[in-house]
Amino acid sequence: MITFILNNKLIQTEAHPGTTLLDFVRYGENLPGTKIGCREGDCGACTVLEGTYSNNIVHYKSIVSCLTPLGNAQGKHIVTIEGVNMKELSPVQNAMVDNAGTQCGFCTPGFVMSLTGHGLSEEPSDKEKAIAAISGNICRCTGYKSIEKAAESISELLKVKDINDPVKWLVENQFLPEYFLEISSRLNQIENKTKSIENSKIIGGGTDLMVQKPEEIAESDINLYYQRDDLKGIKEDVDSIIIGSATNTGEIMKSPVMLKYFPDIESHFKLISSEPIRNMGTIAGNFVNASPIGDLSIYFLALNASIILKESKNTRKIPLKDFFLDYKKLNLVKDEYIESVRVPIPKQKYLFNFEKVSKRTHLDIASVNSGIYLKVNEDLIEECSVSAGGVSAIPKYLSKTSEYLVGKKITNGTVFKANEILQEEISPISDVRGSVDYKRLLLRQLFFAHFIKLCPNSISLNELLS
Repeated sequence: MITFILNNKLIQTEAHPGTTLLDFVRYGENLPGTKIGCREGDCGACTVLEGTYSNNIVHYKSIVSCLTPLGNAQGKHIVTIEGVNMKELSPVQNAMVDNAGTQCGFCTPGFVMSLTGHGLSEEPSDKEKAIAAISGNICRCTGYKSIEKAAESISELLKVKDINDPVKWLVENQFLPEYFLEISSRLNQIENKTKSIENSKIIGGGTDLMVQKPEEIAESDINLYYQRDDLKGIKEDVDSIIIGSATNTGEIMKSPVMLKYFPDIESHFKLISSEPIRNMGTIAGNFVNASPIGDLSIYFLALNASIILKESKNTRKIPLKDFFLDYKKLNLVKDEYIESVRVPIPKQKYLFNFEKVSKRTHLDIASVNSGIYLKVNEDLIEECSVSAGGVSAIPKYLSKTSEYLVGKKITNGTVFKANEILQEEISPISDVRGSVDYKRLLLRQLFFAHFIKLCPNSISLNELLS
């Protein structure tokens, strides 16, 4: 039995937990405002809000219902466009109307839900954050400028919201119906856990498996790890940052622990999918997907991360770079799963950067991506880790390039020689994202970009790019 609150209604259903939340909402509950678009998490027409109860507070975020297994709704508050409708239009809906932010209307519910979710955020609002909140919503009619104006006008209204209790403020100011005030106490009565089924497929946020194998997931026994509190959270111990395997990308991006050591992580992670997808996709899911261009894999390879693998009562720790064996083949035995990710706490005088090229700057799969970690002492490289994606059958840790750079001074000559070694380490193939020569050129440029950004006083830009 799956139990959750859908808008203002308690749902108790024996529908298969692998059914998409989108199909359950539309066909099971006859709520057609949530639209079917791409079914790949790209268009945002199916955006809903997910509210999670914690410490007497419900925290809301936007998600795409087309990639959400119904079982992941257990113990949550799921809000569709029908759930924010009142007798009068809300300020978000009014802003879309007043700024001509809708034409055919197909995408409009998704935009309204994303902007409402922005209002529910426990952060101050501004224009940039409001526009970022709709990063996962596509409109084919308006050209976006009218929607950007709507977002800006909403951000002005939200500047005075109470970030300590956004739900109450939004209800008082007619952004939300009054029933939202009772959701916290109602969710407190629902268990937020799911039962494990032995020898079943593991699924996290669903952002990969629900694209590739939706029919199989909808008919198979599955274990829903997205709900497991023991696999969530980010903490710091003596020498490592420990990230639970079910922690999603958005949580990593906003983590005070991660921001402490990697202050550019928000700008780096904005290159990784859209906000609703970051709110769903787990770090373990990205690793186990084993995509040669998996952004989180490349990011954490450069940080020399290790993973803790668990099977029953047994655990083992391996470097992330030893996890990827061949295309879609992993160092993972039967019944093992990733329990946590451990990132060595960076030492003093370190530099880190992540670069990515895709057909679209944001929200797209990489053609080539790369990360680099440097520990530098007076232009001398004492430690180095370089990673690259899209240039091998696996997310690639460039061991020879990294080893060469240790002990070298940062000069143009060092970077040129390192690139020669790098080019020997990679083995790209021609595919829809580019030819072999194009990918080699891209990685060279990203490799140069690392040093241009991190070491501008030691590098001659004109010589490097000539």
